Amino acid sequence: MIQQIVFIILAALTIGSALGVIVVRHTVYAALFLVLTFVASAGLWLLLEAEFLALVLVLVYVGAVMVLFLFIVMMLDTDTQSLRQGLVRYAPLGVVVALIVFAEIGYVVYSREMGVSFGTPLPRAGDFSNTRELGQAIYTAYGFPFEIAGVILLVGIVAAIMLTLRRRQGVRHQNIAKQVRVNAKRGRLRIVHMPSESRTGEKNP
Repeated sequence: MIQQIVFIILAALTIGSALGVIVVRHTVYAALFLVLTFVASAGLWLLLEAEFLALVLVLVYVGAVMVLFLFIVMMLDTDTQSLRQGLVRYAPLGVVVALIVFAEIGYVVYSREMGVSFGTPLPRAGDFSNTRELGQAIYTAYGFPFEIAGVILLVGIVAAIMLTLRRRQGVRHQNIAKQVRVNAKRGRLRIVHMPSESRTGEKNP
């Protein structure tokens, strides 16, 4: 009974924070809602006795990926007003994608052919390691999709770097080559001789 109550609370928190990611106007608040979504999802993994996945979700995504995401959001200074102008134009495509996702979720939930169990996890022996079972599943049956996921993440990192290197008006950029060419005698310091002035504004000889 207690496990069901905790599951309902965590599930409602996950859904509510996920909706907050796409509803709030400020991108930083959306990132914070995403952090809350990850933490609540980690709690659901704990209920499923998948401690390794819960720890990885908190340490990697919340502790590393979200910090990097916040850094990129604050550094890019995205113009959210211009992005919202095309929201209505892409709304039909978003609705179609959402319907496809809901159809896939419904197929998984109501299909008995996939062998998915939605009941209470079976008790395991004391020496059972979900980390070992997960590693065997990833590097045997799902080795190729795992490599594809790594390539997709690499492409995302490269794309983020290219976005940060774009030129924008009104922003000063560092020129490493120009800085290296500067020496102590040229371009580093300029001395200007000016006559001193007294408090009354008269120039002293």
